[in-house]
Order: sequence, then structure tokens, then C-alpha cells
Amino acid sequence: MPEAPEVQAVPLRRPEWLKVRMKSADTISRMKPVLSGLHSVCESARCPNIGECWGRGTATFMILGDVCTRKCTFCAVPQGDAGPPDPEEPARLADAVVQLGLAHTVITSVTRDDLPDQGATQFALCIAEVRARRPDCTIEVLIPDFQGNVAALDIVMQARPEVLNHNIETVPRLYRRVRPKAIYRQSLELLQRAGRYGTSKTKSGLMLGLGETMDEVVATLDDLRAHGVQILTLGQYLKPREHRLDIVRYVHPDEFAELKRIAYAKGFEHCESGPLVRSSYHAEGHISRPLMESARPA
Repeated sequence: MPEAPEVQAVPLRRPEWLKVRMKSADTISRMKPVLSGLHSVCESARCPNIGECWGRGTATFMILGDVCTRKCTFCAVPQGDAGPPDPEEPARLADAVVQLGLAHTVITSVTRDDLPDQGATQFALCIAEVRARRPDCTIEVLIPDFQGNVAALDIVMQARPEVLNHNIETVPRLYRRVRPKAIYRQSLELLQRAGRYGTSKTKSGLMLGLGETMDEVVATLDDLRAHGVQILTLGQYLKPREHRLDIVRYVHPDEFAELKRIAYAKGFEHCESGPLVRSSYHAEGHISRPLMESARPA
């Protein structure tokens, strides 16, 4: 099948529905000291929902440093050498979870192609520390593709997070431009393999506004469902800084609403869809209490 022509970005004025109103400054000030010595993806990725989420007392932790071994064209995280994993990081993260009183936490990381296990052991250690310090806290991990390393995925899955999230990010036609070091089918296979453990919900998400067509998005949703993905997030791509991928268009909230309807019709158990949605947005609501109990380690 011939590739669809690539759509070029043009300068756009941000529409009213994408204007973020920062709030809960006092809460943000209170949380910053607790997160000292840790990396928050809320800040590192310049998430537009930081005011809302921190106002609810929730946060997403980014482990394994704040420098990535890849240079995806959409991401604000800088590329470089992140150094060895910090052996004290899992304990510090668990301390923060306890101090913040979190009932659900999200742990993600930069991509660490330089490590033999892709950083999987650090994920497992962080899960174990949180379980030991706050047993009632449910855990979502948002992992990179591990370069298809099955043993690395097994290390994470043996720690039994309630949710295993890996973002597909965009439609296959745009992979070379958006995720130049990633492989679409490899990401789908990782999600499918994770689902076969039967202990975690699987979750993925896309950024829209990069030049994809509605048909391409729907076809990608079909691929995700065919590989067993249960939870979906859809949000607007927002250019994080200069020299990053430009926005092709702003997707109207009505389109996000229609995609949410389509997602549920295709069998997704939960879909968060809207201009300001990010993969960890309202993450605590993406899993049910029965799953949380059944997925607990014996």
C-alpha cells in the first residue's frame, strides 16, 4: 500500500480549549521539597496538567536519570549519557510515595539503551520498595520498548505492577519522523507479551496533531486491540521546545470525543481522550479495585 503524503506543519495559534490555567500553587510549592532528589516527569516533560495533578496530590516519577539515550523528535528530555543507575533511587522514590500519601503512583523512565537490561531491574526495585513501604499503593509503570528485550520485560512483569503502559505514540507511517529509533511492530509485540502474564492491565497512548489521518488512528486502535491492549489515552501533541517536531494541526475536542466513542466500540475497557490528556492523566481511575486486588503478589 503506498504511503500517504506527509503533511507539513505551519505556525498555528493555540486555540482556547488548549489554554492551560495553572492552579494550586501552594500545593506545588509543598510537593517540590518532597520530590527533591527525584525526577518528576511532570516537570521534565513539561506536562500541561502539572497544576491539576499536583493539586490532587498525584505525580509521575521518572527514574534512571533525566537524560535519554535516544532523541525522539517530540520529546523535551535531553539526549546524552545518564550514568549508572542510582542504588538509592528506589528508596527515595518510596519515601516520596509515603510522604505524599499516594494511593496510586506512576513510574516511568528515560530510555536506557546503554544498560544491558535496559533499566528493567531499576523498575523492579522501585516497585518492590513501594510495595514494602506502602502496600496499599497501586503501581503503573510506563516503560520504553527495551529494544524488544524479552528478558528485560520479564524482570518488570515479575514485579507485578497493576498496569503496564507503553506508548505507541503515533501511527506507523510517521514512525521514522517521530520515533526514529523505535519499531512499531516491536512496540505492539511488547504490549501483547506483557498482557500474556495475566497480572497487569496493558495500556498505550497516541499523540495527535502530527499529520496522521483519522483512518490511520482508527487502524492503530485496531492494532492495539488485536494485541490485547485494554486502556487507551489520546491527547494533543504540544511542541515542548524549539528544535522539536512542529504541530501540524490542533485536533478539536469533538474529534477526541468521537475517537473515545470509537475506542469503546472496539472494546477498550477505558479511554481517556482529550486535547490535554497525557498518558498518566487520571491514571488512578484507569484500573478497577477488583483488578488491584487480584494482581497483588501472593
